[in-house]
Amino acid sequence: MKKPWIIIIVSIVLTFIIPGLIYLFVYWGLFGHLQNKEELLKFKNVTASVVLSVEGEPIGKFYAENRTNVSYSQIPAHLIEALIATEDARYFEHDGVDTRSLFRVLFKTILLSDRDSGGGSTITQQLVKNMYGRKNDGSFSILINKIKEAILASRLEKAFSKEEILNLYLNTIAFGENVYGIEAASGRYFNKKVENLKVEESAVLVGMLKANTYYNPRLYPENARNRRNVVLKQMEKYKYLIPAEADSLCKLPLIQDYAKPESGGPADYFLVHVRKEAEKIMEEIYSVTEKRWNIEQDGLIITTTLNLELQKHALKSFHDHLSVMQNKLNEQYRSASGKRSLEKITENELTRQNLKKRSEEIISQAIFNWNGTYLDSISVTDSLKYSLTLLHAGLLVLDPATGAVKVWVGGIDFKTQPYDQIYARRQLASVFKPFIFAVALEEGMEPCQYLDNDSVILSGFNDWSPENYDHSFGGKYSLAGALAQSMNIPTFSLFLNISFDDLDSLWRKMGFSSSLENTPSLALGVSEANIREVAVAYSSFANGGYRISSQMIVSIRSPDGTLIYQNDFPEAAKRIMTERTSTLISAILQKAVREGTGASLYRIMGVTIPMAGKTGTSQNYADAWFAAFNPKLVIVSRVGASSPAIHFNNGSNGSGSALALPLVAITLKKAISDPELMREINTPFPDLPPGLRGALDCPDFREKNLFEKLQDLFKRDELIFDKKGPETEKRKKSFLERIFKR
Repeated sequence: MKKPWIIIIVSIVLTFIIPGLIYLFVYWGLFGHLQNKEELLKFKNVTASVVLSVEGEPIGKFYAENRTNVSYSQIPAHLIEALIATEDARYFEHDGVDTRSLFRVLFKTILLSDRDSGGGSTITQQLVKNMYGRKNDGSFSILINKIKEAILASRLEKAFSKEEILNLYLNTIAFGENVYGIEAASGRYFNKKVENLKVEESAVLVGMLKANTYYNPRLYPENARNRRNVVLKQMEKYKYLIPAEADSLCKLPLIQDYAKPESGGPADYFLVHVRKEAEKIMEEIYSVTEKRWNIEQDGLIITTTLNLELQKHALKSFHDHLSVMQNKLNEQYRSASGKRSLEKITENELTRQNLKKRSEEIISQAIFNWNGTYLDSISVTDSLKYSLTLLHAGLLVLDPATGAVKVWVGGIDFKTQPYDQIYARRQLASVFKPFIFAVALEEGMEPCQYLDNDSVILSGFNDWSPENYDHSFGGKYSLAGALAQSMNIPTFSLFLNISFDDLDSLWRKMGFSSSLENTPSLALGVSEANIREVAVAYSSFANGGYRISSQMIVSIRSPDGTLIYQNDFPEAAKRIMTERTSTLISAILQKAVREGTGASLYRIMGVTIPMAGKTGTSQNYADAWFAAFNPKLVIVSRVGASSPAIHFNNGSNGSGSALALPLVAITLKKAISDPELMREINTPFPDLPPGLRGALDCPDFREKNLFEKLQDLFKRDELIFDKKGPETEKRKKSFLERIFKR
C-alpha cells in the first residue's frame, strides 16, 4: 500500500510543486531578468533601412537582418487566418497562454522526458521567443524557458492589443536565408509586397514557420507544397475556407518568383556611395542632436536623387551596345595578329603579377557574359586573358543646377566586377579641350578668331609634332570650328597662346583632384580624371559658369515617417568662369553635336532633344569618352578595357563617337519615348544674349591668303617648349629651305 502513495506523492511533486517553485524562481528573476511592461513597449526589431529612388520605388536595403516592417493594415486577412488556423486556433480566446496546451507539454516534458515535445506555445509565446531568444539553464532549460515565455506572454497581452501582437509577430519571425519578417519573405520568395499575396502564397509562408529550411520553396518545393496544403486544410477546418476553395487551392502547382539576393539590384554601385553619404549625414546629425541612428538596424527610409526609369534605360543601353562591342573586340583578339598581341600582353601581365608559376593552375571563377554570368573552371592564364579583354564602362547623369545624381552605372556587373568605373582615372583625350578653349575665352579671345593649322615640330621632344585625327594640315580654323571639329593642331596652337597658370587655376576650380603638368601633350588631353569629375566640370558649361558638387540623398526619415534630414539643394554659388565663357562654350559644343565630332548623336542615333557634347578618344583607342549636356542634365560615359594595352585597332570601333557616344544616345532615345522623362530632359538652350549673337557666324576653316602665306615663309617653324611656355628655335631656316622644304 506504500508504493502507490509514494508514486502519487512523487507525481504531485513533479507535476505541481517543482514546477510551482520553478515558476516562482523565474518570476522573481533568479533565472534571468524578465522584461516589464515598459520594456516590452520599447522593444524594437532590428530593421533594414530602405533606399528609394526619387519616384519612391525601392532600389536597395542596408541591413544586419533583412527585415522591413509593415503595418497590420498591409497584411491581407487570409494571411492572418492561415497563421491562426495553423499556429494558434484559440488565439483570440486566451490571454497569452493556452493552459490546455501548456499542461500537455509540461506533462510530456517532465513525466515522459520528451525534450522534443514542442507544441503548446501560443503565437504570443512564440513572439516572446523571437524577441528575446532562449537560454540554456541546464536540465530544466525547456521548463524554465516555457515559464519565462508564459509570464512575458501574459505581460505582452496587457501591453499590446491582439492585432498589434500579430503585427509584431509577423514582422519578427525568421524565414531562412537571412530573411526576417513577412514583407521581406514575400519579396524573397514571391517577388511582391505582402499586401499582394494570394491565399496559396500566404499558406506557403505560414507553412515555413514550422521549419524554414525544410519547407523552403526554393530548396524543397515538394515539401513546401505538401506543407502549404496542410495549412490550407487547417483553414478549411476552422471555417476560413469552404471545402471547395481548399480543394481547388491544394491542386495548384507551387509557383514562386524567387528574387535571388545575389542577382543584384538596378543601382548597386550607386548604393555603395549612398551608404557613405548617409553615414556622413548621420554623424552630422549626431553632432547636433546627440541622437545616434544606425542605418543597418533602425529601419530608416532614405530617398535618393536617382531616377529609376532613367537608370533602367542606361542599364539597357549597356546591354544593347556593349554586348555587340564586346563581341567585336573578342573577334579582333581571335585573329592571328590579335592572338599574338594578346599572348604577349598576357605573358607580361603574368610576370608583372608574379603568376608565372601558377599560369596553368585551374581555378573556379564566375565568368561575366552579357547573356548570363556562369561559373567555370579555367587556368590562371585563361582567366587573365578573359579579364584583360573585358570592356568596362561607366555612365553618370547629373542635374547641372543642383548636382543631383540622376543615373549612376558604375560598371557592367557589380557582382563580378565591383570596381566602380565612375571613379576610374583615365586619360581625357579631347574631352579636355573645352577647358583650354574656356581659358582662351576668359582671356579675351573670340570664337571667330582664327588659329593656325600648320604642322609644328618641337625640338627637345624628339621632334614631336601634333597631328589632326584625319592627318590634314594647312589653312586656319576658327576657335569655334577647331573645338567643334576637335582639331589637334589648332588646339595646340591655342594652347601655346594661353597662360598655363590660368588653365591650371580653372582645372582646380572645376574640382579635378590630379595636377596638370605643363607639357606639349597636355593640349591633346593626356591629363587623367574620372567620370564624376568630368560631369561636375561640364556642369559649369550648362549652368552659366558655376561649380556644383554631386549629391545623392533627398531626405532621410525614421520608420514612422518623421523627417530626420532634408536636402534643400541650394543653387550653386561658386562662380568659376564668366557667364559669357560658359555660354560660348555651350554654343560651340552644341555646334559639335550638330555638325562636328558628335554629329552621330543626331544623324545616326536619332536623338531629338537639344544637346551639346564632346567626344574623346585617347591614344591607340585605349579609352573612349563622350560628355554631353543641356540645361537639365549632364551625361558622361567612358568605355575601355582595364589595361590600355587592350583596345580596338581602328576608329570605326574604338573612337569616342563609336564606343562611348552610343551609350548616351541609347539612354536618351529610350528616355524620349517616356512622356514624363521627355518633359524632364527636353529643355532647349536659351538663345545667345544680344551681345553674343553672331559670335559664331564665321566659317570653321579658311585657306590662308597671299599675305599670310608670305608671312609663313619667314616664320620659325621649330619650337622649343619648356615649363615657362614655348620659345622659338634660335636657328631660323633659310628662305630656300622653306621653299624647297629641305
